[in-house]
Amino acid sequence: MTTSRTSLVPLLGGLLPGLVLGLVLATAATAGPRESALRMHDRIVGVPPDEGTLNTMEDLIADGFPMDAADLAMTNPVFYNSTLKTWITPWTNEAGTVFAPLNDYTATVIGIIRDARPFTEVLTGNDVYIGRGGQNGGGVVPAAYSQTNNNHYEQLESMGVDLSNTVDFVPFGQDALPGSMLDSSESAGVMTTRAAAEAFFSAGTNRAMFRYTAMNFLCVDMEQLSDTSRPNDRIRQDVTRSPGGDSQIFLNTCSGCHSGLDPMSGAFAYFEWDENQQRMIHTRGDVQLKNLINGNNFPFGYVTVDNRWDNYWREGQNATFGWDDTLPSGGYGAKSLGQEIANSRGFARCQVQKVFRQVCLREPANESERNQVESIATYFEDYGYNLKDVFAQVAAHCMDD
Repeated sequence: MTTSRTSLVPLLGGLLPGLVLGLVLATAATAGPRESALRMHDRIVGVPPDEGTLNTMEDLIADGFPMDAADLAMTNPVFYNSTLKTWITPWTNEAGTVFAPLNDYTATVIGIIRDARPFTEVLTGNDVYIGRGGQNGGGVVPAAYSQTNNNHYEQLESMGVDLSNTVDFVPFGQDALPGSMLDSSESAGVMTTRAAAEAFFSAGTNRAMFRYTAMNFLCVDMEQLSDTSRPNDRIRQDVTRSPGGDSQIFLNTCSGCHSGLDPMSGAFAYFEWDENQQRMIHTRGDVQLKNLINGNNFPFGYVTVDNRWDNYWREGQNATFGWDDTLPSGGYGAKSLGQEIANSRGFARCQVQKVFRQVCLREPANESERNQVESIATYFEDYGYNLKDVFAQVAAHCMDD
């Protein structure tokens, strides 16, 4: 157990000054290793450890390996079956409620974390996580994965299938699921799951998918992204340029969001949620009519002809998100948009901020802790986007709170 982190702690101390060791030493006098171990387990898992786990975590912390102690805590199945499920579920619905059943969005995020896969796959990957045999039915639960209902996941939850079990809960290609309308170049992690489609492609004009992706994975809403300095040439026809008869309202308010939002959400032009079939629709090469409604609001506005997207926020105030210069500033379809978002500095920073709130039960308290978030985000980017590493580092930081 200690071997994996023995090399990591000196590395962190050398590459990221003060990342973990300085904080552990600074707080060592405030709590003993046993109290720190108990608090760490409670914060990560949400339940007290058994005696053997507590003793081992205590020894690891006393020996200077707090992140190994955190790793041990994360082997508890409760971390996956309850803590992560509760943490992730609000990302999957517009209301942000935790009171929703397990679904393919939540399950896939849990699986990516469990298997230490690069967390960028949450917006770019082809796999979803299902119960063993779920592609056909009659596996670990009776119901097969379905494009038209959530029965498979509700049975996984009601029957208590252990999501920490790598045999019973497995990745499976979205493109290979029964009834899929996607190929592997079109699937985009959780954005193309059934749960996301029901929540964010239903009705509306698919702008919601970008908005909630930004909220969940960049930690900002449209108000923070609004920038009236960006070009307006990609704003669609349905946005009036003179709301209430006053063009200044559009120029000073509406354009700030739509100038960036509309070209980004163009990536979803072929997607729709079919209320009658209760499934996601993808019409390759065919723009969904919802993108062309209310054209008379401003006939000279942008007409969607394909699933092209462009990131106008690479310049202006939103350049601070640290977009990857090795990627193009535009592309086609949801997957390439997911790559644009997931490879930004803002994505890495957001994941650390969310874990910090989850584990420390608060926001960073001062400039030093905000710098700590940035240092952990750097490690997250540089060493494989393993979100369990983020949980371990944050837990080591907060274990004596």
